[in-house]
Amino acid sequence: MAATVSFDVDSPNGPRTVSVAYERTGSGEPLLLLHGIGHHRQAWDPVMPVLAAERDVIAVDLPGFGASSALPDGVPYDLASVVPVLGAFCEKIGLDRPHVAGNSLGGLLALELGRTKLVRSVTALSPAGFWTESERRYAFGTLRAMWQGALSIPVPMIERLSRSAAGRAALTSTIYARPGRRSPGAVVAETVALREATGFHQTLAVGRGVTFTDDVPGLPVTIAWGSHDRLLLRRQGVRAKHAIPGARLVRLPGCGHVPMNDDPALVARVVLDTSS
Repeated sequence: MAATVSFDVDSPNGPRTVSVAYERTGSGEPLLLLHGIGHHRQAWDPVMPVLAAERDVIAVDLPGFGASSALPDGVPYDLASVVPVLGAFCEKIGLDRPHVAGNSLGGLLALELGRTKLVRSVTALSPAGFWTESERRYAFGTLRAMWQGALSIPVPMIERLSRSAAGRAALTSTIYARPGRRSPGAVVAETVALREATGFHQTLAVGRGVTFTDDVPGLPVTIAWGSHDRLLLRRQGVRAKHAIPGARLVRLPGCGHVPMNDDPALVARVVLDTSS
């Protein structure tokens, strides 16, 4: 069921209201799902039915993305600001240390939620923050090109392109290894979500100095990487394993940067195994 909750967060101008959109379904232990930069909660739709059979699943639009409001003026889109917002969101809807799974930016946030002990397990799919400087510049340049491309194509043309496998590949092959599997409606919705993401540029701006170097001790952690990830290269998974020695490192054969659509059954299994 889709819903929105609002709550106050601190800002340089005093308390300000943030509204977070989310979808909640299923039953069992709570599982929070976090998408990547420029995406929205519907990135998780391919795995939601399998996860919901065993978990109380909460897929969130991060602040400044999807249907959630932007952060208040003066509040940066960095870990120190966004993680407490997610903590406040969990408190608002009655989640006590959920399991968390995140992709890309969401994976980085998931690891920080684990490091600060706000969750009980972490599954990070191609998480940001384990790049070299040249790899980060490449990824950010690719993301900016994707945003510019999404903005430059009129929505009627996006809709036309989405009707063919070749058109869906042109729009989304940077993040999917198998873009033809994505439905036309989903491709249109996520392309529009990218062009309308109010937090996109501010997230990139603060991300320039981000690396994740801390361990995440005391809870189950899985780092999973698609073998065909073209945005954050799979060798970054080895660095993640060095930073978090107790983590399980899993390869996702045939999957791209957003693996939930490329192999839903495999991704769901990895998430469920970690959160068991």
